[in-house]
Amino acid sequence: MTDTLRLATRGSDLALRQAGTVRDALSSRRRDVEIRRVETRGDQIPDELIHRLGKTGAFVRALDEEVLSGDADLAVHSLKDVPTEGMDDVVIAGVPERAPSGDVLVHPDGLAIEDLPAGSVVGTGSLRRTAQIKAARPDLVVEPLRGNVDTRIEKLLAPGLQAEHERRLIASGEARAATAEEGGESGEGDDGESDADEPNWDALGDDEGDGNDGNNVEAGDEVDEEFDRSVEEWFDSLSDLERSAMERKVETEYDAIVLAEAGLRRSELFYEVPTTRLPREEFVPAAGQGAIAVTATDPDVIEDVRSAVDHPRTRVAVTVERTILGELNGGCVAPIGVSALVQGEHVHTRVRVLSTDGTEEVADTRDLPIRSHAKAAEEFAADLADRGAADLIETAREETEAEADEGTREGTEEEANDE
Repeated sequence: MTDTLRLATRGSDLALRQAGTVRDALSSRRRDVEIRRVETRGDQIPDELIHRLGKTGAFVRALDEEVLSGDADLAVHSLKDVPTEGMDDVVIAGVPERAPSGDVLVHPDGLAIEDLPAGSVVGTGSLRRTAQIKAARPDLVVEPLRGNVDTRIEKLLAPGLQAEHERRLIASGEARAATAEEGGESGEGDDGESDADEPNWDALGDDEGDGNDGNNVEAGDEVDEEFDRSVEEWFDSLSDLERSAMERKVETEYDAIVLAEAGLRRSELFYEVPTTRLPREEFVPAAGQGAIAVTATDPDVIEDVRSAVDHPRTRVAVTVERTILGELNGGCVAPIGVSALVQGEHVHTRVRVLSTDGTEEVADTRDLPIRSHAKAAEEFAADLADRGAADLIETAREETEAEADEGTREGTEEEANDE
């Protein structure tokens, strides 16, 4: 084992932050850690929905191969992305204490999902979230959304900020000045009458009360009665995230988006945008959501990682979740929510399996004994399968395979990039 541990991670900002927490924990044990950025299959195919990539660990395998080849000593993943099968050649050496595991609705004005007007467009790249939204609010429109956490938020904010910027420009006279330069000193045609396409500047809020003809307004200087700040002052007040959103072109305008709370917090964006937590009874998180997994093969590295970062209660909870997911054989091709929480001598566990359109479901809650949590999770999953969960999962799988064959859906990266 080398003196410096080489840690493989994806290169996204969120992945690097997750890797940094593991590095810091190991550094506290006097182990030097070198972070290695690796491009994964999921990064190479950014326009594919993750459920169409299959359950091969599109964001995981390339990192673990670095460990298996000896080019890295350990790898860091979002546990949600780690397959429940085909991991026999590496060990999940450590699972740090979990961040909040639920989902949040991000809305520019902080509306909760029950307050969204009918027909509102909600963005997500997740089968699970799509089905849960449709089940809770069938009157909403769910559209695909791709990108990292900051990218998704920018796509939500962009249209509103751009429209506000345009309104302020018009009110300040800048837009009118630009039009006048194009159409003549007075902004009128040769016959002295206003052009048919000329905006009604008075109706847009500029009453020219100061006698200014609007053609010599200096950019950003005028503060219209409708606004308390000039355009420049307003722009200077925006956050870096909002300024980036101003420059983004979007094809779909979203009224709200759904993200993992953990991803927002780790990206330090939780307080940058208004959010409301989605009720966990309906919006059951994905198995492993909010948790990080550290994989390794060398026994000494495994022991170092386990002693430095492993959190026993989190390990028990995610073991229950991943056992149920594995027994149901749902992977990422079906809308399955599994959430477990250690409460004393029991693990309070909630499972919700839905049809892709959210109209059918099999759901249950059970307190599993902590001393036999893995076995109890298997039995819970078997019971759910017998009650119809297996049929819902198989139907979802067939639908997913049909979509992949026909190539009928434009895509996004799924939840892999939001926590």
